[in-house]
Amino acid sequence: MCVGMGSFSDPSKAQGLAHFLEHMLFMGSSEYPDENEYDSYLSKHGGSSNAFTEAEYTCYYFEVNREYLKGALNRFSQFFISPLVKAEAMEREVLAVDSEFNQVLQNDSCRLLQLHCHTSSPGHVFNRFFWGNKKSLFDAMENGVNLREEILQIYRGNYHGGMMKLVIIGGEPLDILEDWVVELFSPVKAGPPLKLTAKIDMPIWKVGKLYKLEAVKDVHILDLSWTLPCLHKEYLKKPEDYLAHLLGHEGKGSLLYSLKSKGLATSLSAGVGDEGMRRSSVAYIFVMSIYLTDLGLEKMYEVIAAVYQYIKLLQQSKPQEWIFKELQDIGNMEFRFAEEQPQDDYAVELSENMLFYSEEHIVYGEYAFEKWDPELVEYVLSFLSPDNMRIDLLTKSFDKHSKAIQYEPWFGSQYIEEDIPPSLFNSWRIPAEIDPSLHLPAKNEFIPCDFTLRGANMLKSPNTNDPRCIVNQPMMKFWYKIDLTFNVPRANTYFLITVKDGYNSLKNCVLTELFVKLLKDELNEVLYQAEVAKLETSLSILGDKLELKLYGFNDKLPFLLSKILSLSKSFVPSIDRFKVIKEDMERAYRNTNMKPLSHSSYLRLQILRERFWDIDDKLSTLLELSLSDLTAFIPNLLSQLHIEGLCHGNLSEEEAVSLSNIFTNIFDVQPLPVELRHQERVLCFPLGASLLRSVHVKNKLEMNSVVELYFQIEQDIGLEATRLRAITDLFSNIIEEPCFNQLRTKEQLGYTVECGPRMSYRVLGFCFRVQSSKYSPLYLQNRIDNFIGGLQGLLDGLDDECFENHRSGLIAEKLEKDPSLSYETGHYWSQIVENRYSFDMSKVEAEELKTVQKNDVINWYNTYLKPSSSKCRQLTIHVWGCNTNITEEAKLQEKPWEVIEDINALKTSSNFYSSLC
Repeated sequence: MCVGMGSFSDPSKAQGLAHFLEHMLFMGSSEYPDENEYDSYLSKHGGSSNAFTEAEYTCYYFEVNREYLKGALNRFSQFFISPLVKAEAMEREVLAVDSEFNQVLQNDSCRLLQLHCHTSSPGHVFNRFFWGNKKSLFDAMENGVNLREEILQIYRGNYHGGMMKLVIIGGEPLDILEDWVVELFSPVKAGPPLKLTAKIDMPIWKVGKLYKLEAVKDVHILDLSWTLPCLHKEYLKKPEDYLAHLLGHEGKGSLLYSLKSKGLATSLSAGVGDEGMRRSSVAYIFVMSIYLTDLGLEKMYEVIAAVYQYIKLLQQSKPQEWIFKELQDIGNMEFRFAEEQPQDDYAVELSENMLFYSEEHIVYGEYAFEKWDPELVEYVLSFLSPDNMRIDLLTKSFDKHSKAIQYEPWFGSQYIEEDIPPSLFNSWRIPAEIDPSLHLPAKNEFIPCDFTLRGANMLKSPNTNDPRCIVNQPMMKFWYKIDLTFNVPRANTYFLITVKDGYNSLKNCVLTELFVKLLKDELNEVLYQAEVAKLETSLSILGDKLELKLYGFNDKLPFLLSKILSLSKSFVPSIDRFKVIKEDMERAYRNTNMKPLSHSSYLRLQILRERFWDIDDKLSTLLELSLSDLTAFIPNLLSQLHIEGLCHGNLSEEEAVSLSNIFTNIFDVQPLPVELRHQERVLCFPLGASLLRSVHVKNKLEMNSVVELYFQIEQDIGLEATRLRAITDLFSNIIEEPCFNQLRTKEQLGYTVECGPRMSYRVLGFCFRVQSSKYSPLYLQNRIDNFIGGLQGLLDGLDDECFENHRSGLIAEKLEKDPSLSYETGHYWSQIVENRYSFDMSKVEAEELKTVQKNDVINWYNTYLKPSSSKCRQLTIHVWGCNTNITEEAKLQEKPWEVIEDINALKTSSNFYSSLC
């Protein structure tokens, strides 16, 4: 359900009210007064829910197993008919809104967006605080604002049929779905239809200003923003997308290509974002984000001059119909062969589309490049001028001693506002010359022409159900499955390339990462062109393995693979690119673990994995490396290889074999023996272990603390493994909603409260995790322990019907068909990466679940989570926020914790599970 009212409707006396209203609608209705009735119903029937507030609309959505759709709709409809907006729940939900805000308090992009709001014209609809927090809402109450009355007023004025767009995707015939809507949503109040009309408003920002904002992460990001008129009604022409395609291009002749060749930038993006503030009826905001190098930071004004040279080139070249035609072909091809996405995502997308597109284009609107209008392109291009530009520089290189420092009040971020010299403005308005390296892109050679379906005349057979191994040689093992389910001209081809000595020392690990980053930089032009044509590539590192994925339209996939491998084989890094990429890597290492949640996961894996190179050690090593170190290393790295791959989709078996041949023909090297491949082993906790690792947050201003409680179960091997996974999943399904309801809704510990299974290199575990900006890890630990201790009563009290709902809901979830080729490939690939090869694992687990009884779940809990059990083995991670006192940890000495001070010493004295992957 998309309601055409968002944060722009916040009264200035209660900022964040629209977001707060979204939270309050979950807190019960006249028909279902229990606060967690809706979430509990969904949880029991394989479902989940969420909501979000945008600038001009608010969206609520859920998914549930098919046979329970009507029951869920009944509960959902009451949000829009008779919400209770309970006075007693309001204070708790203000804290939930506050926790949500505190999640992004140290987020650079959110801080920049709020600076945009803070520095916009007083009285402008942008000039407000959209998130809302404890201060904005409690201050309103202290100033005499009756929050409940304000919420009800905004609800009564906007939550009516004329403002609502509803999308239901279900398995029943359309007539039945329609009858349900009439039956359940008829009581929704009627009202006039929503009109998102373009508004003529005051200027958003002052012209001629540069805003320098202190960054949390080690980055230099230059943002140039231009205000365009609202283009909602021009979606069939998409002039802003045409310009974004050219200004954000990465091929030869592009702005980025030129900036990279001069060592000034590492990446660039351009366009009108999807966020409501940047794509509203007030204005479209066209943003160009340029990630600068240290040299680029020094020469920032030269970078801006280059932007205006490219804009001048576009003005002189005039709009090109052949470029629009390329975008049109790509849009039509994407629409014609669109992959299904998860149904809840699709429902959200369609409900948003109903706000902006005419009825006939609700499904097609975002793909449409229907009308070529060069005059409109020129008109929109005319807004990309210095006189309509806002400049923001987000950087760690911030003068903290400047007397010009100001503070944005909500995030507390420091910024400086400076005037741009008029002489610079004049030089940008009329560039004296255009850099000869700048030109329009060449025609895209990756746009597919052949959409023939290879399996059009094939019948499904046992031979086509799961991937088959079609190549099994010492150097190459290759799996293949033709797609007979989705019938789209797409293919996904994944490779796991084990390199020699890529992870066997700290130095080699860093050199491997450096090699991959430089290689991606070298391949960027080719990969970008392919990506524009919807044939995408990813290259990442897993230990001593490079994971190469090619996915998208299959026609040019062999051509792309050949280009990638040929360039990789002949690749010799240059000193210029080495310096830039090394600098970029240093920054990436410094920025690792800045978010407490990712920091806690990192610490858990650092302890679990036998060999794990610490990020600070990697940074120290990187600083010492030279180009000659790398050039000496590469030949050995690629001298012996082992490749395991999967080809899944619209390619014949012969075509798949030829893909594997491309690999072995280009890399004609010796196979890498098994004993030289890195074998990851996981620490086996001793019986009754209770380990604790405690650290400060990396970012000294980060208020959020995290507790991650990990229980080690068993290694995922042998006949019992399937049953153990099934019981673990069922336990998770039963306790997930009560965990959220208790620790988040009732106790308001923090915005992030989660629990669930963890599979670490084929060792099964179970995790509880809470992030809080208010409480210390000791308090959080106590509350999680209390919840886990109370699970005995919860499980014992589970009646047969409730247990059966959870079990049948989980079985249905496991038997649910993958929505798209990509999802199916992902499931097959995880089996290959984990060396399990159980391609029908979900079906086998669903079958196993049919025999699992409530007592099995209770026994599982008593065995693995109850502290009195010898098989209860736990690792606790405490990440202490800046507003907590880590010395409190001394109190824990009363408990039987083994505090981990020296990780290497722990590993030296520990046993490890045998390696499975």
